[in-house]
Amino acid sequence: MAKTERLIDFAATAVFAAVALVAALTFRDYGLGWDDYTHSQYGQLLLDYYRSGLADKRALSFVNLYMYGGGFDMAAALLDRITPFDLFETRRLFGAAIGIAGLVVTWRLTRRLGGATAGLIAVLLLASCPQYYGHMFINPKDAPFAVAMMVLLLGLARALEEYPKPRAATVLIFGLGLGLSIGSRILAGMAALYMIAPLAMIFMSDLRGAKTRRAKTRAAGVRAASANFGRFILILLPGLVLAYAIMAFVWPWSVSEPLNPLRAVGYFSEFFEKPWKEMYEGVPISVPDMPRSYMPVLFTLKMPEIFLVLAIGGVIGSAIAAFRSDLPVRRRAAFILVIFAALLPVAITVVTRPAMYNGIRHFLFVIPPLAVLGGLAGGWIVQKVREISSPAAIAVSLVMLAGVIVPVTDMVRIHPYQYANFNKIAGGIYEADDNYMLDYWGLAFKQAAQELRTKLTEQLEVPTKGRRWRVAVCGPHAAAAVELGPEFVTTWEPKGADFAMMLGTYYCAEYDAPVLVEIEREDVVFARVYDIRGRDFTSVFNNPTSTP
Repeated sequence: MAKTERLIDFAATAVFAAVALVAALTFRDYGLGWDDYTHSQYGQLLLDYYRSGLADKRALSFVNLYMYGGGFDMAAALLDRITPFDLFETRRLFGAAIGIAGLVVTWRLTRRLGGATAGLIAVLLLASCPQYYGHMFINPKDAPFAVAMMVLLLGLARALEEYPKPRAATVLIFGLGLGLSIGSRILAGMAALYMIAPLAMIFMSDLRGAKTRRAKTRAAGVRAASANFGRFILILLPGLVLAYAIMAFVWPWSVSEPLNPLRAVGYFSEFFEKPWKEMYEGVPISVPDMPRSYMPVLFTLKMPEIFLVLAIGGVIGSAIAAFRSDLPVRRRAAFILVIFAALLPVAITVVTRPAMYNGIRHFLFVIPPLAVLGGLAGGWIVQKVREISSPAAIAVSLVMLAGVIVPVTDMVRIHPYQYANFNKIAGGIYEADDNYMLDYWGLAFKQAAQELRTKLTEQLEVPTKGRRWRVAVCGPHAAAAVELGPEFVTTWEPKGADFAMMLGTYYCAEYDAPVLVEIEREDVVFARVYDIRGRDFTSVFNNPTSTP
């Protein structure tokens, strides 16, 4: 058995290596989105804040990003000074490295709870998830936050299993995860809710155990259980101190005034931008008015089928295991913890109905816990079938592998727009295109700009002396400007422009003009570039009332 587990662990390591190799070969393919340029500025401002001895305080009031931590942005700005790549390529590569670290942490937690086979299955589920894989390259907020939350979850699970005396390494992991997660988004404070039921379960078990062993009064049992709880909290205190120090470093605004974290909670409790509309179920809906079905429906349509099946099985199986008296209570508490981490954020969203947009990107942090649950279910299935027949266990494993290959082939076909993928339940991106948002971050502008420059070069076209090519843009202007380069200037106004660069989304106009570039995947247009020289168009938008 030990040899078999070593082979399975080697397979998991091979998955990490394969993902790292593919990332190293493809990270330059990912374009800029709506937020990239602003986040790169934030990272530099944070560096300036520390280099100036805390005198340059521009980072503490920069747009609304000071309400978030900037650990990723600051680290990327530092790495840019030593890598041979440009800033945005460095950001993509760094994001991939953090995403791979998330795979490793997910594997460690799943293996701890369910064994080597469960760990391997969890890694395969997460690595083949287009939402996780795609966002780890492009998303400077939600993807690093998801990994930080996974580190915190690992620390909390270890702490529960080692209750009431967590080891020093566990306290370190807990502090690191808490500091990085709260230092990314104040939403990480939700993790405290994950611990209520698991700790209550252990407390009640200690209470019953103390009374049984000592045959004493209820008061004596309460004292004994309370002593264990107090010892647990006391041992975790250094982790809280470490977390505060990390949070202060990556999110300096949070400690510039004592109440700032609470101000951030208030800020994010209401929608903080001018409302726009996004396509949902074929209808443009204002983002504060999205129905409660938004998150459950999009999770169902965007997550791989094998992921959904095993994750649901993992939720059910872990809930059953949590009430098995033959399992150690601390292990059962860890199962409850993971279930809460996977389901509670979505449940709260359904109940409270906040503004919702950009698909499920804000909830990337529940995908790794779901992968853990899926790994636990898959590992249990393989184990039970193996007890009946080894050939049958191999057959079941091959079926699961085939289920993983399906989203991998999807990711290959639509590269580098993995985050825009929809599963076969939705009919793929072709059927989803008329009903939901696909390339909502405008990543296709990179490829569109490259092909436009190539076409102009091949046709030996250059702007007249003393001017630059003028491009009307429907989409992220900063991204378009960076991708196009200094020979181009971007504008919202098509009048007098030479070209129009449009996202393939519902709110961008389709012009009756020659199409110079068309970026397609699976017969879905992600971006177009029109030649509008000598033509008179009044807006880049299809309907000004539905602009982003």
